[in-house]
Amino acid sequence: MPEDPLELLSDAVSDAHARIQASHEHINPVIEVRRKMRDAGIPADVLTIDCHRTRRRIMLILHDGQPGQLLYQFITIEQEAGDEFQSMALSELDTGKLVQWMEEYFG
Repeated sequence: MPEDPLELLSDAVSDAHARIQASHEHINPVIEVRRKMRDAGIPADVLTIDCHRTRRRIMLILHDGQPGQLLYQFITIEQEAGDEFQSMALSELDTGKLVQWMEEYFG
């Protein structure tokens, strides 16, 4: 039985969070799994990574209609998600990529 994509993503984000906190104390990301899309009837899971110091957010979406794909956006905390998402295979995302994103976008 294949692993749950949200669980895989959450594990990678947790590992990246630990690495960032160990080496970049000033970034201090806040991770949240959001259920609002499912609650509104949209078949997707959302995970956000926020940096309160820079007021920036990385939004990660797993949409049931695009299995195996990760949709993502780099926005600010105040912004709503736009219509334009970048996409990549979930299998291409790893802890190193997430650390790189946080270092570059939040650093």
